Amino acid sequence: MSPGRSGFPTRPVRGNGAGCRGLGCLAVSKRRKQARSTAEAAPRRQKVRDIFVARPFEGLADEPEWIALRELVPAASAPLQLTPDLVERYGDRPVTLATVLPMAAPAMTKPDGRIMLGLQRHVQSGDVSRDLAVAVLCALETAPGNTVSVPPLPGEGPRLQDILVDGPLDVTMHDGFDFWLDEGATNDPNVRASLERADASIYPTVRLKAAPAAYWCQVPEKAHVRWVLPDSEDDALDALSRLSAAGELLLGDGTKFAGMFRAHGRLVPVWDLPRDPEAGEWETPLAEFAKRYAEALADSTPLDAAARRSRQGLLGRQLTLR
Repeated sequence: MSPGRSGFPTRPVRGNGAGCRGLGCLAVSKRRKQARSTAEAAPRRQKVRDIFVARPFEGLADEPEWIALRELVPAASAPLQLTPDLVERYGDRPVTLATVLPMAAPAMTKPDGRIMLGLQRHVQSGDVSRDLAVAVLCALETAPGNTVSVPPLPGEGPRLQDILVDGPLDVTMHDGFDFWLDEGATNDPNVRASLERADASIYPTVRLKAAPAAYWCQVPEKAHVRWVLPDSEDDALDALSRLSAAGELLLGDGTKFAGMFRAHGRLVPVWDLPRDPEAGEWETPLAEFAKRYAEALADSTPLDAAARRSRQGLLGRQLTLR
């Protein structure tokens, strides 16, 4: 063997002398032809495109409430109504929307045929509405009591808006996750222990009556009010900017405007509150703020210099949730 340019020995080519004509090259060529033939015979996989939808709940009557339940609320449920064509095809199987299911599952089927749909889940595509619709459709195709298998990327097809009879959500708040379970399930000590661990992660949350999709919650050191605004982001931001410039952005003494979330195409202002007052104590302050907000929203004049400065400040305290 003679050393190559790198200093390592090079292996001489075996064959009959002229280029790559030996048995080894013939074998390689044969393998390549076989591989090409196999590849051509195999069916091509269809690519699933993922498309981002900024407002997945657009068009639903309770769009802000869907957003709140997905992003802000730990434990709540609401009944859903399937369209007549789905009821005709699969029967009248009750469907319950849940903020989250065990192991953040997309959906569950109960032995009696009931379906539970999880809003908060680990795997999702760019269109949350399409994800949820596929989870419902997969659950309808699953025998009662069996595990529901849902694809990670659903591709094109019907969305929530296509499979549900639209209307306001009848939300029920829960102190724990026992609404997951069938009657008698907590008699199992393992189930009971798992449920207790899940319940320990819940912080107290109350749905406020002063404004739709507004929630009070209490964390260890303080409390918050968070409100999913129903208006376009630009209009809502302008209204909040006017209120900020006028010194009318707070909910009262001891409160602080903490900033905003951008969630599914809507703004969610957040206020820091003292920890001790109960949720009901903030109904009146929020109602008064909602009135000021509506008046600012109706103002169509251009923002003045102070409001424009406030707008820039608010933009700097904004966090996008996806």
